[in-house]
Amino acid sequence: MSCRKDPLNNLTAEESRIYITNYDTSARFQNYRTFSIIDSVAVINNNQLQTHDRTSIDAQFINAVANALTARGNTRVSRAQAPDLGVAISRVSNTSTNIVSYNDYGGYYDNYWDSYYWNYGGYDYYFPTYYGVYQSSETALMIDMFDLKNASQNNQIRSVWSGMIRGSGIFNSSNVDNQVTALFAQSPYLKYQ
Repeated sequence: MSCRKDPLNNLTAEESRIYITNYDTSARFQNYRTFSIIDSVAVINNNQLQTHDRTSIDAQFINAVANALTARGNTRVSRAQAPDLGVAISRVSNTSTNIVSYNDYGGYYDNYWDSYYWNYGGYDYYFPTYYGVYQSSETALMIDMFDLKNASQNNQIRSVWSGMIRGSGIFNSSNVDNQVTALFAQSPYLKYQ
């Protein structure tokens, strides 16, 4: 076991990406013929909506998602034309500060040298607790589809599909189309016939 290699150490950016999809099993996607997509990507940082100017990457994701839905037989319309589906895209970033406790490494000494080694037989080792602090950050892309066709029921807009892309290189412009294609490939039911 001590010579075992860690397979996660040498992943390429592409190999690190995870594509997650979820959908409402009661939704009948063949009944959704039209969609409207938001004109900018929302930026959510630590659960707070941030304002920002639309970037070229945002435009690429919007176009890639619109093209994926159009390829499945849906028609893109404006919000004023009462679309069946509303599509939102969000960039979600979370940064967290973590604390780790190093209070048990004294067990190493108990197992390696007993207290007789130091001529203090019968004594136990005592170590104060040490803390390490580190920060971790993660950014993901979320795509959500909402049922606007039936929005009047209970004054709620129901989410019918969600997709998430996590990993390295998500916001590299050369990866956008392939990532959206991979995400939608997991959802063959997303088509109007």
